[in-house]
Amino acid sequence: MKLSRRTSWFLVAFGVWSVIIWTTFVKNLWADSAHQAFTNGDHSHPTAFFWIHLALAVTSFVLGVLVGLVGVRGLRAREQ
Repeated sequence: MKLSRRTSWFLVAFGVWSVIIWTTFVKNLWADSAHQAFTNGDHSHPTAFFWIHLALAVTSFVLGVLVGLVGVRGLRAREQ
């Protein structure tokens, strides 16, 4: 199956967007300005909030990378 150029570029853009958004999210989660991710701001004592949101971010990051790779493969297939 070949993807259109437009669809392939959309998938690549979605992958890049996901990497940027979820990397920023994890940085903000680690900074924890609301004191929800760590007990008393101590990074050696993460809360369930931290683990759930980290799992969400990692999963979304991986899926974003995979979607982006599908887009790249679609672009490469159009060149051949």
